[in-house]
Amino acid sequence: MFKLDGKVALVSGAGRGMGFGIAQALATQGATVIVNDFHAERAEAGSAALREQGLSAWGHQADMTDRAAIFAMVERIEAEQGRLDIFVHNAGIPAQGWGYTPFLESPQSEWDAWLQLNLHGLMHACQAVLPKMIERRWGRIVAINSDAARTATGMGLCAYGAAKAAALGFIRNLSGEVGRHGVTANALSLGTMNNWEGSDKVARKSASVPRAGSPQDVGAAVTFLASPQAEWINGQLLPVNGGALVA
Repeated sequence: MFKLDGKVALVSGAGRGMGFGIAQALATQGATVIVNDFHAERAEAGSAALREQGLSAWGHQADMTDRAAIFAMVERIEAEQGRLDIFVHNAGIPAQGWGYTPFLESPQSEWDAWLQLNLHGLMHACQAVLPKMIERRWGRIVAINSDAARTATGMGLCAYGAAKAAALGFIRNLSGEVGRHGVTANALSLGTMNNWEGSDKVARKSASVPRAGSPQDVGAAVTFLASPQAEWINGQLLPVNGGALVA
């Protein structure tokens, strides 16, 4: 089950970390994967690592806040691969990096950075990839979201959580427009992930599965939502959080 032979997938922010895990999972199931990253060297290193495993992968640098760059990347993928079936919007941290800023101290520029990548970047990419998906009457959109959109972290993540909540609202509404055309749009809500020091200790305080999440956990969930077998799942949010938040 969940084989993706003949499918072409684009994963944003996939040069390392969770994005690389997603790309690896999709490629392992037979998809040709385009590894996107803001940094060209990461895109190439990630795709090269997959090719070393005998998987089909290609790197492509593009800023996922730049509409023109996104459209140019998608056009090139369609020209080189002949199709683009799956888009995973994983890129979620602005180029200037992560920040934990209490709301009253946060500048508007920080709000804009989160919104440009997590909401507008997703919307630009969907406008780029959807026309051909709808024409072929098959496609999968998966947005990597966060439990920060659904709960109060108290960690200075107001702008980030707001951007992620907006992206979730977009995905839900988009699903109602594209489902009848053979395209589904869903999202994952990630809990504490193992991409920072001390994550397991924090995760054990709240998760009923007492560890932080891994790239493999995220990749498995995306592979399911991207598969032909998931065609009746549309407009949904799938929590991948070890049971830390179940409502």
